[in-house]
Amino acid sequence: MENILDRFLRYVAVDTKADPTSETQPSAARELDLLKMLCQELNAMGVKATIDEYGYVMGSIPSNCDKDIPAVGFIAHADTAPDAPGNDVKPQIIENYDGSDIPLKGVPGLSLKPSEFPELLNYKGQTIITTDGTTLLGADDKAGIAEIMNAVQYIVEHPEFKHGEIKVGFTPDEEIGRGVVKFDVEKFGAKYAYTMDGGQIGEIEYENFNAAAASIHIQGCNVHPGTAKGKMKNATLIGMELHGMLPVDQRPEYTSGYEGFYHLIGFKGEVETADFTYIIRDHDMDLYEAKKAFIQKCVDFINAKYGEGTATLDLKHQYYNMRKQVEPHYHIVEKAMKAIEMAGITPKVQPIRGGTDGANLSFMGLPCPNIFAGGHNFHGKMEYLPLQSMEKASEVILNIISLYAE
Repeated sequence: MENILDRFLRYVAVDTKADPTSETQPSAARELDLLKMLCQELNAMGVKATIDEYGYVMGSIPSNCDKDIPAVGFIAHADTAPDAPGNDVKPQIIENYDGSDIPLKGVPGLSLKPSEFPELLNYKGQTIITTDGTTLLGADDKAGIAEIMNAVQYIVEHPEFKHGEIKVGFTPDEEIGRGVVKFDVEKFGAKYAYTMDGGQIGEIEYENFNAAAASIHIQGCNVHPGTAKGKMKNATLIGMELHGMLPVDQRPEYTSGYEGFYHLIGFKGEVETADFTYIIRDHDMDLYEAKKAFIQKCVDFINAKYGEGTATLDLKHQYYNMRKQVEPHYHIVEKAMKAIEMAGITPKVQPIRGGTDGANLSFMGLPCPNIFAGGHNFHGKMEYLPLQSMEKASEVILNIISLYAE
């Protein structure tokens, strides 16, 4: 049986960065490299699996019980975030972590420091996987994939392990909000499912942000600066003026818990044109709608001041808070909590300050809470993953399956 670390390292070696500028599904052909690999691995283990034209991998393990047990699914996404490089990943393996700074050897002077990331100290004595400082690691969500595949291999190799029908799903493009837009829930065949896409050990989540993406284009007027008076409209400065209207205290770096935000994720500008891209988030639906309305109000103000057509807003909804879809089936959350406790871990029920495929799946008729995958500092070069957290997550999967089979 391949150990979970070696499996994870194989997966992160495959570049699967999503492309938010693409309209294809999946957004980048490179995502298929891992998705096809996973389909082949499932079939090689004796699990009937397919991959469709959109990149969705679906596998099924028949029940070995004579009881009526609902089919349960486990889902993870293969793509990585476009926020940092995802190619040529060089993981560092830190065994028996002693609590000191961890140099990220690909960038001289760069280190993971407990003074900046105090959660590191929770993993003293454990094995920690980090980046080398030049790329992200890809634990979001290749840790989830490795945990599911590890559990599948255990089930296949232990026929005495009792279970109902088990469904496995791997998706592309979760990181750009399109992870399940063409996912066939009926074909998948699960009554309930869990995404293995959470953060630190113990987390379980069934609430997430309502989410939108906003792109603002500023059209300026470039005139020679010597004769610019009353004529020039500097698109970059106008865009900065608009950005300055958004509340400073509603940025990610100043919010936590249920507090929403506007997050500037990209800017490109010169005198003639400028483009600003944002993500907008809030758990509360009314506050979410108010945030969308306010950014439109800012655009309207700019157009009133500088002329119609100066600012153009493209506002796209991404996903809704899954809570109202999951709560009527709260027993699936309770089973996950018990499964986490069975692994010797204290469950941490909390809202997701982000989103998962499970949010959209829940609105598509497949209630789908989110369980920890074990990583920290996702989407950046400071990402790290304690090995023991990944091992525990795979154990939790098996515990959930056992609880449904009782």
